[in-house]
This record gives sequence, C-alpha cells and structure tokens, in this order.
Amino acid sequence: MTAPMKFRTTGLARKLKPSALPALLAHAEEWGVPVTQEDGRFRLDLWGALAILAPVGEGYGIELGSPEELFLRALQDAISEAFAEQGAEISWTDVAEGALAPGLALMKLASAGLRSPGFLRLRVEGPEAPRFAAEHGLHFRLLLPPQDRAPIWPRVGPTGRVIWPRGEDRIHAPAYTTADQGADWIEFEVFRHEGSPTCAWLDRDPLGRMVGILGPNGGLRPEGAPLLLFGDETAIPAVSRILRLSAQPDARAWISCADPEDLGDLRRDPRATRATDLLAALERVETPQGSHVWFAAHASLARAARAHLLGRGLARTEFTVAAYWE
Repeated sequence: MTAPMKFRTTGLARKLKPSALPALLAHAEEWGVPVTQEDGRFRLDLWGALAILAPVGEGYGIELGSPEELFLRALQDAISEAFAEQGAEISWTDVAEGALAPGLALMKLASAGLRSPGFLRLRVEGPEAPRFAAEHGLHFRLLLPPQDRAPIWPRVGPTGRVIWPRGEDRIHAPAYTTADQGADWIEFEVFRHEGSPTCAWLDRDPLGRMVGILGPNGGLRPEGAPLLLFGDETAIPAVSRILRLSAQPDARAWISCADPEDLGDLRRDPRATRATDLLAALERVETPQGSHVWFAAHASLARAARAHLLGRGLARTEFTVAAYWE
C-alpha cells in the first residue's frame, strides 16, 4: 500500500462508526474525486495526490501521498476533519503541530480602489504569491481577523486537524478569485454590496494591515469542448479568469449583472453575453458530448441549476455548480 509520491504520511483510524467511511466517500463525491475499490481497499485520486484506505483490525489504515508537502498537509487536515465529524480521530505517524494552517500565507494589503461601480480591486503583497498562480487553483480564502483584536491565525492541532479561533477571535473567511498575480503580489476583486463584512472592513481603511490568504483552492480551470459558463455579478472575476486562461473559441459565457461596466474585460470578449435570467439561459443551451457546464451564483440559483443538470442526465463530472453567496 505505497503511494508513489515524494511526500507521504500514514495514519490509523480505530473503532469507526459504521457511518464514518461512507461519510468520507460522500465528501469525495462532493469534491469530484474519483474513488476505486478493490479487495476492501479504497483509493482516492485527488488532483495529483493520493489517499489509500485499507481495513486494519477494527479500523482503517490510511496512507497519503503528494508531490507537494503543502497539499499533503491540507489533505491530512481534510481527511481528519471528515472522520472527526463522525466522532473518530486518526493517529498519524507525523503531524506539523503548531504550524500555520496548510496553505496559509500572511500578506499585507497594499492597495484598494474602484475597478468599476460595483467592484473594488485589491492588491496584497508577500513572498508566497507565486504559488497562487493559475495552474494551482482559481480561488483562495481571505482571512480577516476581528478589527480591534490581535489576530489569532488557524494552526495545525495535535491530531492533524486545523484549529480555528472561535468566539471573539473568530475569523471571517470569504472566498475570492485570483485576478492577477506577480512575483510578490496577488490582485483580486470584491463585489460591493450591503452586508458584506469585507466591504465593511475596507471602509475602515486597512491599508498596510496583515491579512491571511489561504489556498489556492476551489478547483482548477474547468475543461470542456465546448466550455459553457454561467454566473451572476459575484462570479464575474471567476468567469473572466477562466476565459483568459482558455484559448477555446467555442467557450461561451452568460453573465447576469445590472451594470455593464462591472463586466470589465468581458465587455470586449465576444464569447461573453449578458443574460437577464441565468436559469432560462441554462435551460436553452445545448450540452453536447464533451462539453462542461460551469455555474456560479446565489445559493438558490445554484440548487436549481444542479437539479436541472442532473435532470438532464448529465454526470456529475460534466458540470460544476457553486453557490457564491446566500
């Protein structure tokens, strides 16, 4: 049971509830992770990394392998969390106890300004910016500690799970799309709307303050021929990023937004179209074999889009649906 990866770790989960393993496999399905089973062993292929689970006595032996240590630790945290939800803990051979959460970089807010009536463009600076390049993932989480308290950043606990601050030290952690990235900086865009904790934080003039940038995560660039993208205002940065990374002339995007200026570069992309009703646009589009549908919007629209695509008979590997806000 050896994973052919540069970085590896092993663990043992004992006395599992009957629901523990099915819960982990359900998480794998949510993540879009292929799972194979042979002789009681389960193999999960996770974006270049690998997890193998095999029965050992009353529990399961676990082996993780990854070409990158950072992803290995993130995977260790995710699997530990999935088992912990079922009341089970894993004894790992090694844990990076006390280290910052896997993928967490502390960066300084260098600038913030209007990109359009509805969007702010922010730049954060720090030496770990290069690993947020497009090939590693489209998104990250912005970690904002409480305004008037010293930040307590999430760190790896003794069981391999990340311990997040709670109560008055709780961190706000919204997800954003990397719009651009350089040797020591990342730029991203924030949609301006009422009730946004990020917008409220920006109103307090936080230039020069340290923030946490956790990732990259949220999936890689979707692939499909054709690639069919649907999104509301909150998805504009992601749609723009995906189209910039895609050379496919048959890629298409439908965007719902009130102000055309908020479309930014999409206004000049012939593959992008404004839509007043995303679900109606989705229902009208053809999905030939080999295509991939990507849909991101309000949670209610995302649920309706997922139900529609499943009702069409599309496999879960043929579409990506995300709730960008609630």
